[in-house]
Amino acid sequence: MERNSTGTAEKSDPASAVRRHINEDTCAANSHSSLVGTCGTPDVARARWTLLRQVLRQKQMDNPEVKQVSVRRFATFDLFSRKRLVTQDPSDTSDDQWVEYRSVYFPEYSALLRDNLGPLRVDEVLNSFDNTGNVCVWPSEEVMAHYCLQKHHMFKGAVCELGGGMTCLAGLMVAICADVKEVLLSDGNEKSIQNVRRLIDRNRQAGKFGSTHVSTRVVRWDCESDISALEGHFDIVMCADCLFLDQYRASLVDAIRRLLHPNGMALVFAPLRGETLGLFCHLAEQAGLCISQHQQYDAHVWDVHVKMVREGKEAYDENIHYPLLITLTKGPQPVSLTQ
Repeated sequence: MERNSTGTAEKSDPASAVRRHINEDTCAANSHSSLVGTCGTPDVARARWTLLRQVLRQKQMDNPEVKQVSVRRFATFDLFSRKRLVTQDPSDTSDDQWVEYRSVYFPEYSALLRDNLGPLRVDEVLNSFDNTGNVCVWPSEEVMAHYCLQKHHMFKGAVCELGGGMTCLAGLMVAICADVKEVLLSDGNEKSIQNVRRLIDRNRQAGKFGSTHVSTRVVRWDCESDISALEGHFDIVMCADCLFLDQYRASLVDAIRRLLHPNGMALVFAPLRGETLGLFCHLAEQAGLCISQHQQYDAHVWDVHVKMVREGKEAYDENIHYPLLITLTKGPQPVSLTQ
């Protein structure tokens, strides 16, 4: 807490604090073109940017909402193996590091992901649409990708992943394993889409997609032009762990409803995260969607969950780590819909 000129308590604004440090470091930031500038030596500039990084981290950790969302003590259900790929092209001087994500239970399927996403840019942290999916493959995305492989027979026509972050792993797996006409991989963050575009190119070159048309674009759920351009186009819309941001929850419900074909279905994988999943389901029902909630949808995922709960692992919190499966349709759901 800070105090204003009247002596009353005033809540600190994380963004203001960060911007204040940015203003202080303007000269350091502009000194990239010169080893020594009016701000002093490169060591001084480096120290100031280190301070800025610490401020960003501290302000993030001080935010209760970020604490609730970002805990990653439990990182994986071990559904995919990771293998670092070594480039054989001596002319490739980029810092890119590629890894092969291969399904443990369906090893005939794998995708190539870009592992090194480059340095953090302050302006992106402050100004970009939701950044939560920009760092890694989260448990819900991992589980959704596994589920897509297991249920590949249920996918048809056109498929869209919303809020897929830097990897859109589940959407990639649908494009690789399912007999579908097209797959759209989307996120609201431009940097994510830039990375996904590279993933598509690399996997296409590796012959992963067959005849399926795979594309990517920015889709913001609260942007009318983004949604109207795709309205009623998709047989299946899916997303993972996208329900916790209060300001976008209603927009997500509306986007799902409008993007779906009249006979289409949405797959939403998300943990409870307090009341967030329940609030999403309530909004979906108000929008006229039919909802079905599934707790035990895959034996392997359920076994890991039960083991972690039984052993009382401190790293595992069911509230934020175990994704439930929510299916949504515009009409009554057949009993065998997800079977």
